Amino acid sequence: MTPEGLARASADAMWQGDLASQSLGMAIDDIGPGRATLSMTVRDEMTNGHKTCHGGFIFTLADSAFAFACNSYNQRTVAQMAAITFLAPAFAGDRLTATAHEVARAGRSGIYDIRVTNQDGQQIAEFRGHSRTVKGTHLPVDPGNTPSE
Repeated sequence: MTPEGLARASADAMWQGDLASQSLGMAIDDIGPGRATLSMTVRDEMTNGHKTCHGGFIFTLADSAFAFACNSYNQRTVAQMAAITFLAPAFAGDRLTATAHEVARAGRSGIYDIRVTNQDGQQIAEFRGHSRTVKGTHLPVDPGNTPSE
């Protein structure tokens, strides 16, 4: 299996159990080794008292992109640390896109940067996540989808 195919198959396996992302209306727009792009439309019930998107929903979108990027090697990977900086507000009706890419990966640890933008390309938030690989895989391991170290 190609690295792109492995990333897609791992994402498909993860997506089956990711009811939180599904219920928020997220979509996987792109996936590949060490990268993922997810999007979501801000709904009225996602806004706060300022009539802007509650930061927790923006964090969740960024965190989901992070999860799919760092799990793209068919290795079960969890967040070890995450930090977000909110740069601009998002509003009901905005289509937010979180684009994650791998900055560094060595052994069981990885660092990922995620940029959240709106439909106009304005940057809404910047997220950095550190990952840690744990036991297990998303797909059965065979010579065609052996995790790499």
